[in-house]
Order: sequence, then C-alpha cells, then structure tokens
Amino acid sequence: METRKRLVSIIVLIVLVILPAKAQEKRDSIPLYQVETMDGNIYNGTIISKDEQLLVLKTVNLGEIKIPVSTIKKIEELIPTQIKKGEVWFENPHGTRYFYLPNGYGLRKGEGYYQNTWVMFNQVSYGITNNFSLGAGLVPTFLFGDNGVPLWITPKFSFPIKKDKWNLGLGAIAFKYFTSSFNSPTVGIVYGVSTFGPSDKNFTVGAGYAFADGEFTSRPIVSFGGTYRTGKRHYLVTENYIFFGDGESLALIWFGGRFVSKHLAIDYGLITPAGPQVQQWVGIPWLSITVPFGNVQPLKN
Repeated sequence: METRKRLVSIIVLIVLVILPAKAQEKRDSIPLYQVETMDGNIYNGTIISKDEQLLVLKTVNLGEIKIPVSTIKKIEELIPTQIKKGEVWFENPHGTRYFYLPNGYGLRKGEGYYQNTWVMFNQVSYGITNNFSLGAGLVPTFLFGDNGVPLWITPKFSFPIKKDKWNLGLGAIAFKYFTSSFNSPTVGIVYGVSTFGPSDKNFTVGAGYAFADGEFTSRPIVSFGGTYRTGKRHYLVTENYIFFGDGESLALIWFGGRFVSKHLAIDYGLITPAGPQVQQWVGIPWLSITVPFGNVQPLKN
C-alpha cells in the first residue's frame, strides 16, 4: 500500500509539473531558422530566398544578410518554445531520451550523439533517416583482462503524429556478452512509447516485454517519464519503471536533472527501488555526459 501511495504521488507530481494547464503556443505562420556557418557564427531569422549559391536571411538585428551556401554548416528550424523574450534557447542536445528511457522523439538524419555513463558505459547513436536511428554500446572490460565484451544495440523507429505535440516510438535493446565461445544468451526488451508535448516539456508512457534468446516474458514492464525545462541550461528529468511478478511488483524511481549547453548535456540523478520487498531506502547515483555530433540534412531548395 505504501508503495502504491508513493507511485501515485510521483505520477501526480509529474503531471502537474510536466503538463501545465496553459495551452501550447501556436506555431508562427512564418517559420524562423537558425543558420550556423563553418566559422562558428550563428544567425537567426526568416529565409527570404535560397538557391545553389546564396541564402538570403532576414535577421532582427542585422537586417537582410547574404550567406554563401558553401559556408553553411547547418540550418535548423526554430520552434516557438525555443524563443524566450526574444532570446533563442538552443535545442535539448539529448532530447530523444530521459536518463536512458527512450521517448517518442527521434534523431534526425545525419544527427548523432555519444553518451558516457560512469566512465565505463559507452553508447553511440546515429540518425539513419528522420524516422529511424541505430545505437550501439559497450563496456570495455577487455581493458581489465576480461576475455569477454558486453555489447548492445538499440534500433528505434520514431513517428510524429502531430509535430511537437505527440510522437510515437518503437524500438528494442538487445544485449549480448561476447566471448570466444559465442554461447552467451541474447537478452533485451522490445518496447513502445507515446510522448506528449514538445522536446523541452513532455511526458511519456510506454510498455515493453523482456526476452532471452527469443523467449518473451508474459508480463510487460510499464514505464513513464518526463522532462521540464526550468531555464536556458537546466531541466528536471524523471523516468520510472514498474516490474510485475507473481503477486508482487517492483518499481524503480529515477529523478534528477540535466545541465545543457549547445554541444553538451550532463545528466545527474538518483535511482531508488520501491516495493513490498524493499525494507529500507536506497539511492543509487547516476551521472552521464552526452556529446552530440553530425549535421542535420540541409534545407532543400
């Protein structure tokens, strides 16, 4: 009963924080873009024209400027939630996940990130298309003389149902401990998630089934999580799991924050188990660093 009360309280808190009553702002009729050039300059404004040679951008402070297409590194469309009191807040550099739980947003084609958790856990993910990304990770146990290497892959499909409001994600995490004998089982989970809200302020519910060498569990793992941007560089982040057993259940409650810059995200938090069999509070720390890389596909003529 105590565990249920704790879970209900957390869900209510998340809903109140992540989904405020205020309606989402409507997208401007004229889209705004951020143009980054090879020398590191960044310009924000509306695109007047673009051909194979030249892009004409109307900015607030500089008026119309002409930028040679050959000098452009990246062009990104800005969404209304990125503009606060006339200032542009950069995108969440790790907006497709919470701490580790995937949400309905996906990497765009040509976009990727490297994530390191507690030095030993490493993962690289890359957007193959705008709707499909693939990640791979490892723990370098060979550095300590181990003859095996833990490896995993994380394919994911993302489907925007209503842009910046509702996204679906389908994917899997498959783990294998590779040794010279190749006889270790493949274990993992297949999952589906539904995300409501823009990338800076959303809530996700999902479910998945664990498997081992092709055999699936009969009961799902239920997950829910969310994020809320509190300022230009800070987010609140949570993700939670409920595991169902024979007459009992176990929950993992995960809460913390994210510090971001344009090219870096640092996640920090605590993981605590909850359930009838948990006799005392335990807090397991979490710390990870995410570095984005790659370029989004350039704007089409």
